[in-house]
Amino acid sequence: MAVWDDVVGQDRVTAQLAAAARDADALVSADQAGQEPPRGERPEPPSADRSGASQMTHAWLFTGPPGSGRSSAARAFAAALQCVSPDRALGGAPGCGFCDGCHTALIGTHADVEIVRTDLLSIGVKETRDLVRRSSLSPSGGRWQVIVLEDADRLTEGAGNVLLKAVEEPAPRTVWLLCAPSVEDVLPTIRSRCRLLSLRTPPVDAVADVLVRRDGIEPAAADRAARATQGHIGRARRLATDERARARRTAVLKLPLRVDDIGGCLKAAQELIDAAGEDAKQVAEEVDTKETEELRAALGAAAGTGGRLPRGTAGAMKELQDKQKRRSTRTQRDSLDLALVDLTGFYRDVLALQVGASVPLANDEVRDSVQRIATASTPERTLRRIEAVIACREALDRNVAPLLAVEAMTVALRAG
Repeated sequence: MAVWDDVVGQDRVTAQLAAAARDADALVSADQAGQEPPRGERPEPPSADRSGASQMTHAWLFTGPPGSGRSSAARAFAAALQCVSPDRALGGAPGCGFCDGCHTALIGTHADVEIVRTDLLSIGVKETRDLVRRSSLSPSGGRWQVIVLEDADRLTEGAGNVLLKAVEEPAPRTVWLLCAPSVEDVLPTIRSRCRLLSLRTPPVDAVADVLVRRDGIEPAAADRAARATQGHIGRARRLATDERARARRTAVLKLPLRVDDIGGCLKAAQELIDAAGEDAKQVAEEVDTKETEELRAALGAAAGTGGRLPRGTAGAMKELQDKQKRRSTRTQRDSLDLALVDLTGFYRDVLALQVGASVPLANDEVRDSVQRIATASTPERTLRRIEAVIACREALDRNVAPLLAVEAMTVALRAG
């Protein structure tokens, strides 16, 4: 199985990356043999003519809507760059998916592939400086030093400025792979130095197929999950495999029928917030306790030693607690945002019925509820409701208190 098999519904992007990987392989092979690489196969700066999609370069920016597979594409490219398959000498393309280089890069254990993601609200200057320091090193055993930054949109302004210097003047065998929802989420000075790859939302059929083929999910369940999430690969997999995720989504889809009065609006808002808080609590139970015990052991206050921290180590514990609090905040916001996306999908189905659109419903399992809302309102009111959900998501991005933002949304849904 080639590394590109996990990049769903992105044929144009995978063709570009496969061509670049071939040129990168030729460049390294020629360099190791002490030969001058063929003309056109030397990495060129981003300011050069990019009409040849097969040219390799040192910085790439993967953009696309949530669930499009940005990080999957970046990981696949990283694996192809590290491919050591002997078939390459016979004309085979790098990225076989079976060799040691491909396998370790894909599972995240390759010594020269650093995969960076954050479960916090932002990536700061300190973490970015550590990445820049690593990027200056030569590959220890692989063919390239590859740094995959899955949340480039979460770089603070200061962190972005730190990264800029490394992207402007990269080490000879270092490749940066940045992922963000859109080009606007990355500093203009950084994106102007990267080659842009724009991914699209994968087709529902393609997502269902990969769930069946790779995850062993029943075809009917895979189709329902892919249609419900409208092509979001990660959410479709979770919905098909996690009973709690399905239960939460079912509760969200009942909300439009519960906002008939102000009391119902406020109660529904509180329940949405409570459900998001429960998600954050589950993550905390799974991760925070382990992290705390590991740090206490490292500081010499493990279980059986009286439980007291040695003098001068309280600051380290406080730093961990602050990190856990920020992670809990992000988990709660992400869970709430997923609920709002499901709610938008519900009203999208309502609008489709109202205007007679010949598109399949994303939430066919609640068709009766969709039909009831569609009959009782107008397309204009449905559009206003969709705008209310979008406004709530924007308010949460601006750090408005979650309960206030959701209460304002549910009241607006009632008014229509």
